[in-house]
Amino acid sequence: MTTDVARPRSETALEELLSRPSPDDVAAAGGLEGDLVVLGCGGKMGPSLVRLARRALDAAGRPGRVLAVSRFSEPGLADRLAADHITVIRADLLDPAAVQALPDAPHVILMAGHKFGSTRDPAQTWATNVLLPADAARRYAASRIVAFSTGNVYPLTPVGGGGPTEGDPVGPVGEYAQSALARERVLAHLSRRNGTPLAILRLNYAVEPRYGVLRDLADRVRAGRPVPLAMGHVNVIWQRDANSVAFRALARCAVPPFVLNVTGPETVAVRDLAERFGRRWGVTPTFDGTEADTALLSNAARCRELFGPLGTSVEQMVTLVADWVAAGGASLGKPTRFEEREGNF
Repeated sequence: MTTDVARPRSETALEELLSRPSPDDVAAAGGLEGDLVVLGCGGKMGPSLVRLARRALDAAGRPGRVLAVSRFSEPGLADRLAADHITVIRADLLDPAAVQALPDAPHVILMAGHKFGSTRDPAQTWATNVLLPADAARRYAASRIVAFSTGNVYPLTPVGGGGPTEGDPVGPVGEYAQSALARERVLAHLSRRNGTPLAILRLNYAVEPRYGVLRDLADRVRAGRPVPLAMGHVNVIWQRDANSVAFRALARCAVPPFVLNVTGPETVAVRDLAERFGRRWGVTPTFDGTEADTALLSNAARCRELFGPLGTSVEQMVTLVADWVAAGGASLGKPTRFEEREGNF
């Protein structure tokens, strides 16, 4: 992948940057025939993913539609996506009849999930993370499906170990992580039963200037609030890079499922990230607690081997987020709670 680190000054410019397809994306689009359905695209990553897919298909000269399916609770989002030549379908994906009524498509990306509030409403979490994907997999049994999962399916592991690989044992902590693993298991079962080519992407953590671990840290440093250190190390990946992997993973779908950790190559210290922001602003960060010797990490060596090096380094991510925050750029107002070690979201 290649990187353009031009610093966006507006949300329109940021959306353009986040959805700009790489040459690899365009090449992947050239191999796709037919429509792409993205289920649950109204969240943090979905709008930029469907825009990236649309732009990649256009650049490759492919006429297939990109169909964005969501309840679209954010005002104006559906209209903005439609203006970008994306086919918008309003649907409650927890309604099996609504899922069954969706258009046919040979390619599907399943993004729907529920994390925050899972401790308060575990029933909603399990319904969204297990029942909904099962209904989608049955509806699109004849399609290729890329399904988002999470690195939370792994246990906390030693910081110096580089994180678990796809072949290491899972060990989900908390209702959200347990339901995410259940989603994987149910999808794998249906993939084998119905012969559905499937890719499962264990993602952590995607970032962009309005949301993510880096935005959380930047806000704390900027406001002079203590940075929690208990979860002292993280992996991060630029959102566009994560979406690029998801789009290109359509060609990797398989039976049994293709499982991939999707994150950056570095184990990054939270303290170091906070100090990078502080140096940019002439601020000395304050900290709360000390770093544990374990963290929620993933080893993404296989991702780099198959999809190449990421286009955006940690330093570039910090620069983009720092400039955005310093300029008063918008926030989605959704803290990641990356510091949570007990799985309570």
